Amino acid sequence: MSPRGVAIPDLRERLFAAAERVVARDGAASLTSRAVTAEAGCAKGVLHTHFAGLDEFVAELVLDRFARSARQAEALRAKAGRATVAENLQEVIQALMDSLPPAVAGLAMTRPAAASHTRDGLRSGAPAFEAIQHAVTAYLQAEQHIGRVPAGSDAATIALALVGTTHHLLMTGGPGQTTDSAATTRRLLAVLLSG
Repeated sequence: MSPRGVAIPDLRERLFAAAERVVARDGAASLTSRAVTAEAGCAKGVLHTHFAGLDEFVAELVLDRFARSARQAEALRAKAGRATVAENLQEVIQALMDSLPPAVAGLAMTRPAAASHTRDGLRSGAPAFEAIQHAVTAYLQAEQHIGRVPAGSDAATIALALVGTTHHLLMTGGPGQTTDSAATTRRLLAVLLSG
């Protein structure tokens, strides 16, 4: 446990990672501020020192993981011309699926205050699915430019279908469904990229 009054480096990430471990190990119902701080090896009240409460904490965790996925998606355009288009897109979609345990995403949807805080964050411009969709569109357009995606393909619609499906899978999936989700997105990519 960290000594009282001593700054903890990367505290937010430490708490977020602890919350994910608690949910993965004990289920969403076990997520309490005390469980998070105990898992993180911090003083009991540290979560409430940095967040207004557990609902704000859950929302900030979700927004943080979506923002991380959006940053990964931004790197997609630089992959134009490398690997296959489907492999590059599958990598980004898998990173998004892995970014947030479905049980945590479910908490953000089922706890009204957490859902409200998450919506407020998204409305105020926190990067999430829309940013990922724009990154996928830009990537597909770059691939069109070099001839690896047919010129007549509607890049924006393909991106919307892919990101929308991923959102659905992430928000409705449960533990252990990663394999099914990967297979679903591979089939979707085959259809979307077939020209």
